[in-house]
Amino acid sequence: MEDPWMDSGGGRNGKGGMSGLAKMEEKATWILAIESSCDETAAAVVKDGREVLSNVIYSQIELHTIYGGVVPEIASRKHIEKINQVVQAALDQAGKKLEHMTAIAVTYGPGLVGPLLIGVSFAKALSFAGGIPLVGVHHIEGHINANYIEHKELEPPFACLVASGGHSHLVMVKDYGEYEVIGRTRDDAAGEAFDKVARAIGLGYPGGPKIDKVSKQGNPDAIHFPRAKVVESAYDFSFSGLKSAVLNYLNSCQMKGEEVNQADVAASFQKAVVDVLVEHSMAAVREYGFRKFAIAGGVASNSSLREAFVEACRKEGAAFYSPSPIFCTDNAAMIGTAGYYEFKKGVRHGYDLNAVPNLRLGE
Repeated sequence: MEDPWMDSGGGRNGKGGMSGLAKMEEKATWILAIESSCDETAAAVVKDGREVLSNVIYSQIELHTIYGGVVPEIASRKHIEKINQVVQAALDQAGKKLEHMTAIAVTYGPGLVGPLLIGVSFAKALSFAGGIPLVGVHHIEGHINANYIEHKELEPPFACLVASGGHSHLVMVKDYGEYEVIGRTRDDAAGEAFDKVARAIGLGYPGGPKIDKVSKQGNPDAIHFPRAKVVESAYDFSFSGLKSAVLNYLNSCQMKGEEVNQADVAASFQKAVVDVLVEHSMAAVREYGFRKFAIAGGVASNSSLREAFVEACRKEGAAFYSPSPIFCTDNAAMIGTAGYYEFKKGVRHGYDLNAVPNLRLGE
C-alpha cells in the first residue's frame, strides 16, 4: 500500500497593498498553516511567505478510491484522527515549536463543511492555547499563492487559472490579497469532469492523473468532443455538456456493439478540456494586456495542460508560471504563503471564525 504521507521538504478583514508590504520588518515571520478542505490533512511551516520549512500531507485517496469519490463523513473522521500528528510532524520537520510561530493560518472555505470545521477548530484551539494570531485563508487564494513558493521573482499583477476538482476560476491577481474573478465554471469544474469521465471509461478515481497517463497512448484527434462557450461571458467555463457528450458516445458504442478505445476517448476528452482552458485564458491575457500568466490547482499538474500553456504563452509573449505537482494538490504550504501576505496586511480573525463551504474569492 502506498504511503499516504508526503513531505515536499520544502474572510478578508484587512486592507492594504504593495505599499504596506514594502514596510515589512526585518524580523522573520513564521506561519504555521493548516489545510483540511477536502481529503488531504496537511500542515506546513512557512518562513517569510516563500520559504517552506516543512509541508506534510496525509492523503486519503486510497481510502476513498473504493467509493469512486470523496465521502465527506469518512474524510472528516480521518481528519480528526490525523490532524494532531500532521501538525506536530510539520513543526518537528521545521525544527520549530508552536511558541516560535508568528501566526496560524487555516483554510476556512470553500470546501466540504465537515473537513473544513476540523481544520478551523484545531487552528482556533492552537491560537487560543498559544496566544498566537489567527488568519483565515481562502482555499483558492492558497492555490494562486502556491506559485510564489518556487517563483521568487513572481509578483502581482498577473492572471491565473485555478483548475481543480471543485473549482475552475480565471482570476486577475491585482495585488497580494486582491483578486477579481473574470471567469468561472457554470456547472462542473474541470477536475470534476475528469473524475466523472474517468469513472465512465473504467479508469476509476482519482480521474485526473489516470486520464493524463492513459491519454499518452491515445489519439487526441480520434473523437471530436464539443468545446462549450458561454454566450454572455467569454471567460466562463462549462464542462457538463462535454461530460454528457462523452457519455453519449460511450452509450452509442455500446448500442452498436462497437469496441471503445479507452485511450482515444481519454485523449480526445482531455484535449477538449485543455483547448477550452487555454483559449479562454489567452483571450483574457490579450484583452487585459497581462505579461505574466500562472496556473494552479490539481488540474494544473496535468502534463498536456502545462505543455499547451507553455506554447500558448510563448506565442503571446507572456511569462508562464506553474507550481510543481506537489504544490498543485491541496497542501498547507500554499496556505502558509497566502496567510503570510494576509497577516502582513493586518488581517486577523477572532475565535468566531467558522467554516464557509461556499466562500467566494474576494469575500
